[in-house]
Amino acid sequence: MSSDNDAKLKHLEFIQATINRMAGNSFLLKGWTVTLVGALFAAAVTETSFLFLGISLCVVLFFWLLDGYYLSRERHFVKLYEHVSVKKPADIDFSMRTKLFRTRWDWPKCSFSTTLVVFYGGLVVLHLILIYYL
Repeated sequence: MSSDNDAKLKHLEFIQATINRMAGNSFLLKGWTVTLVGALFAAAVTETSFLFLGISLCVVLFFWLLDGYYLSRERHFVKLYEHVSVKKPADIDFSMRTKLFRTRWDWPKCSFSTTLVVFYGGLVVLHLILIYYL
């Protein structure tokens, strides 16, 4: 009986490690976004160039979509964690498949979650303001 409980705990630890990795990826994306956009903003202002603003806006949109992807995958693993947590220890199979928890609109829905819209949408608004004043 104890080894069954150990197996369940180990499976939950595997899932939690994956959730942490997805959250870490999201954090790194935000850091890279701020770094790249800041550098491109500085170049756009000093050169008075719309090219740098356009590249910067593309970077923001690309990272926004990528962050939405990681957030959707993170949510799938959270659902898997919840699913495994209520399983009987004897039913643990160490599966990391999240296909059961996916829907067609997960990625777009996560891309427009409140936190991502505030962060990346704010950067888009800053781009529009800079384009207006440049």
